[in-house]
Amino acid sequence: MSEAKQKIPIPQSQDLIDEIRFDEENGKIWLAENRMLLLSANVMAQFQTSLISALGRERSKYFLMRFGFQIGLQDAELSKKIRPNLATAEQVFLAGPQIHAIRGMVKVVPKALRIDVAKGEFYGQFDWYESYEVSNYLNQYGPSQDPVCWTLLGYASGFSSGFMGKTIVYKEVQCTAMGHRHCAIVGKPEAEWDELTDMESAMLSESIPKNLFALRTDFIHLPSSLAPSGKSKASLTIGQSQPYLDVCALVEKASRTEVSVLLTGPIGVGKGVFAYALHQQSRRAAEPFISVNCACLPPDLVEAELFGIEKGAMLGVIETRIGKIAQAEGGTVYISEVLALSLRAQARLLKLLEEKKLERLGQGYAEDIDVRVVVSCKEDLAQAVKEGRFRADLYYRLNVLPISMPALVERKEDILLLANHFVTKYAQIHRKQVLGFSDRANELMLQYEWPGNIRELEQSVERGFIMTEARQHITASHIFPNHQDQATYVNGFDQQGKLVTASGKLPEHQHHLIKQLMQHSLNLEDLEQSLITIALKEANHNISEAARRLGLTRPALAYRMKKFAV
Repeated sequence: MSEAKQKIPIPQSQDLIDEIRFDEENGKIWLAENRMLLLSANVMAQFQTSLISALGRERSKYFLMRFGFQIGLQDAELSKKIRPNLATAEQVFLAGPQIHAIRGMVKVVPKALRIDVAKGEFYGQFDWYESYEVSNYLNQYGPSQDPVCWTLLGYASGFSSGFMGKTIVYKEVQCTAMGHRHCAIVGKPEAEWDELTDMESAMLSESIPKNLFALRTDFIHLPSSLAPSGKSKASLTIGQSQPYLDVCALVEKASRTEVSVLLTGPIGVGKGVFAYALHQQSRRAAEPFISVNCACLPPDLVEAELFGIEKGAMLGVIETRIGKIAQAEGGTVYISEVLALSLRAQARLLKLLEEKKLERLGQGYAEDIDVRVVVSCKEDLAQAVKEGRFRADLYYRLNVLPISMPALVERKEDILLLANHFVTKYAQIHRKQVLGFSDRANELMLQYEWPGNIRELEQSVERGFIMTEARQHITASHIFPNHQDQATYVNGFDQQGKLVTASGKLPEHQHHLIKQLMQHSLNLEDLEQSLITIALKEANHNISEAARRLGLTRPALAYRMKKFAV
């Protein structure tokens, strides 16, 4: 624990500035993995004025403080990721005031700061200059009798609360709008304040990090909770894309009949889930649903597993066993990878479909059975018929109502819905809550083609969930650990803070240096490894600083370090 009452050493903000990327080609601005907006302060002033007119001063104050709190929470998470290796907690914490300034909201001068995260101890005292909220308020309303930096105060409380993992409350003890030379705030744990204003009590009642986190989690997963339910939609399926809705419509039509159904589509698209959904929507919903994957069974045991076998019918069979189909009596049997059936087993299945009769191996006679059959296959059965691997008569019998399942790449609108559904699922399994996905993770999930479809998406989300600390965002590197960001951010900053555009032409000295390296026949990987080693050494093994010197993001450098075992 340390305390500074005079001059507090402030880290360079270049590591934060380096996280800003302008991608004008795609109309996006990034701060690390968070998508940002560049808005006019005047527009914010008009928004605040309209808000006060509509809601009144007190309710507007409440709204803006909560708004600022949310921004602060997000930046607290960001500061820990960008500065994980700085010497003290105070240095990491000061990323918050620095980001506040980078955003153009206010200039922050720390006057006193004492932090001990382990003990939950915190005290902060800061002066504010050039508050955008003061300027907006004075221009619109003139001097105020009360402090007016509502969003900024909410930000300070949110950032400090997120950083400490407990509720930190700030008070604005002086404000330029009231005639003071500058604004000033004091922050400490909620329990250490003798009393709070009504607005602060309302905003921070109980524990706002916990409550706000819960509200945010609910909001993130709201689309899935609002998805149509009941017999109009499969209760275990999620989506809103047109291909998904088309499949749901076919499933609903099939559920009102007794027709056998053929589900086709690549691996991982959820054929089994839709088979169960069809069963749940049918009149057989209260009866058994039995699933069997033919590809998982030895070829010589598939028939016995599906149709059953009589005692003594085969060597070692000492008792009669009923098959999966008989177990589904009155309900539905789902046979996946039907192409794995032998031609003899296919003939038995055809007899079942046409005559509604089932004969166990070695039984010698068939018995009536009431069961619905749903089958699936990842291959083209029509082609398998041409190749002689599948019976044509069985194919025609199954192909009465084929339902083709779209690949996930055809359901772009559903990717984030499904991803958030899996977050909810694994939050219950692993008893941990996270803040959903970073903006960059969302973007990459939408760009990726998902060859493994929903199954691959779920496994990726589970991996990302496990890798993410509680109450943090799942980042792109968690979902795609081997991904190297190929985005071309052509705009950055020069030393004077001006936005510059790369021309794509190497400076003369760089061109000369590269020619020298090539003359020495240096391997590209060796050169890259050497650059990383030198950068780490010069940065005293501070990964964030080394990444800055190399012009990389921290995750990109971490990936290369792992690649070269540095």
